[in-house]
Amino acid sequence: MYLCCSYFPDYFSITDILATEERIPCTIEVKFSGLGFMDVSSDSDDLKEGTKLEFPIWLAHPLNTIQGSMVSIDLPKIYKENYREILEADACAVPLNKWNLYYYEVGMYLRNFNIRESEKLTETLVQTFKSRFRLIMDWAQNPISDLSLGSQLTRLERELFLISRKAKVQLNEWLKKGIDIIETSEVATNLKKRKRVEFELG
Repeated sequence: MYLCCSYFPDYFSITDILATEERIPCTIEVKFSGLGFMDVSSDSDDLKEGTKLEFPIWLAHPLNTIQGSMVSIDLPKIYKENYREILEADACAVPLNKWNLYYYEVGMYLRNFNIRESEKLTETLVQTFKSRFRLIMDWAQNPISDLSLGSQLTRLERELFLISRKAKVQLNEWLKKGIDIIETSEVATNLKKRKRVEFELG
């Protein structure tokens, strides 16, 4: 799977499907006639304005971003200011996979909602990734005694780790082979001989 699938919607991406199944707190901004059954705490036939529900991202996003938003969203707690401050203090000390295995993917969706914290959320995602990326590369390039470290990574980070570890192994195998003498290909040799013969006959 290409890494770009973690950042952009992809109809055929299992990662994207799983990330957009994440449910987020929403507030109904307009009345939805005949959809009262979605609120189990209400006896009304309609979903009333102000009702609070949780919708999966794939449903909440279009309802929030269309002109005249039908729903407003509240950021999940792991993306709010208190948690962002934890990451700003030391992102590498956080077992991010326990917060959300698809932390970056979900965050990239949330930043595109009509929310005031979009810019700050984007900054946190970028800085968190940059800080942890250096650690991931260090783990991939050097032996680690604590095997549980890999379990602290999100899905995206683990994929980067495995790709880097594989590249390191391939590089070491190539270096062990030593330097071989580069020989001229048979085609090039025959072409050179033919040109010499043509020159002598000419």
